[in-house]
Amino acid sequence: MNIASYIDHTILKPTTIIKEVEQRCTEAREYGFASVCIPPPFVRLTKQLLEGSGVKTCTVIGFPFGYSAVEAKVSEILLAIVDGADELDMVINLVALKNNDWEYLASEIGTIVPLIHAKGKVIKVIVESGVLTEEELIRCCNLYAAAGIDFLKTSTGYAETGATLKAVQIMRKHLSPTIGIKASGGIRSFAEAKAFIEAGATRIGTSSGVAIVRE
Repeated sequence: MNIASYIDHTILKPTTIIKEVEQRCTEAREYGFASVCIPPPFVRLTKQLLEGSGVKTCTVIGFPFGYSAVEAKVSEILLAIVDGADELDMVINLVALKNNDWEYLASEIGTIVPLIHAKGKVIKVIVESGVLTEEELIRCCNLYAAAGIDFLKTSTGYAETGATLKAVQIMRKHLSPTIGIKASGGIRSFAEAKAFIEAGATRIGTSSGVAIVRE
C-alpha cells in the first residue's frame, strides 16, 4: 500500500503561518502526498510551492461551521479557484440539516457543484459525520451523490467526534464506487489510516502525514 498517495497533508489551524505551509509543501513533494490542504489565504503560495510536483492544492470552503450563506461560499470558491486551488473541501450547512431543511441543502449543493465542475475542479463535501445520526448520514449520502459530488468527507476536525470507521462503512455502503470518501479528524497513525482505507476511504485528511508514512 502506497499510503502517501491517499493522504491530504493538512494544516488548517487559525494561527497557521507561512513557514508551516512551506514545510507542508516540502514534505508533500518528498513523500508524494495526494494534496496539501491549507486555509484559503495560502492557496496562491501553496500552488506556487507545489508547481511541477503532481501534488494537488486543496483548500476549505465555509470552514469549519458551514453556516455561511451560499453566496459567501460561492465567493470563497471563485477566489480559491482564481488563486489556484485544485480541490475544494466544503462544509455543508449543518444548521439547515439539523432544522430538517433538506430543500436548502439540495439548493446549496445544486448551486456549487456545477460551478466547481465547470472549472474542472474537485468538490469534497464535509458532512461532519460525528454530529449526525445514522439516518441523517445516509440521507446525506443520497442527497450529495445525486448532486454529482466527487468526495464525501467525514469531518472538519473541529467537532467533538472526528472520523469513525462506522461512519465510513455507512458512507461506502450508500455511495456508488465512483464517489470517493475522505476520512479526516483524529487520524494519526498508520494503523488507523490503513483501517479507514480498508473500511472504504479513498483519501485520508491528516496533519500527521509524515509520521504515518514513516511508520
